[in-house]
Amino acid sequence: MTLLDLIGWLIVGGIAGWLAGMFMGRGGYGVLGDIIVGIIGAFVGGWLAALIFGNNIAGDPWYITIPIAFIGAVIVIWIVRMVTQGRSTV
Repeated sequence: MTLLDLIGWLIVGGIAGWLAGMFMGRGGYGVLGDIIVGIIGAFVGGWLAALIFGNNIAGDPWYITIPIAFIGAVIVIWIVRMVTQGRSTV
C-alpha cells in the first residue's frame, strides 16, 4: 500500500462516514470518528459486495467505492447504535 492509497482510503472513508452520519440522523461522530466509521464501513461494504457480487472492489473507481463504503458505514452506525441504545453519556 502506498501513501496515495492510504490518502485515498482516508478521503473515501471520511466522505462515506460523514454521509452515513448525516443519513442516519443525530449528526456524526466528529471528523475523526466519521473517518473511522467510514473506513470500517468501507471494509464491511466491500466484504458484503464481494459476497453478493463475487468480486473485489479494491480497484474500482470512486463512484463505485463511495456508495459501497456508505452502505457499510450505515450498517456500522446502525450496529453501534443498537449496542449502545439506552446508555446515557456523561
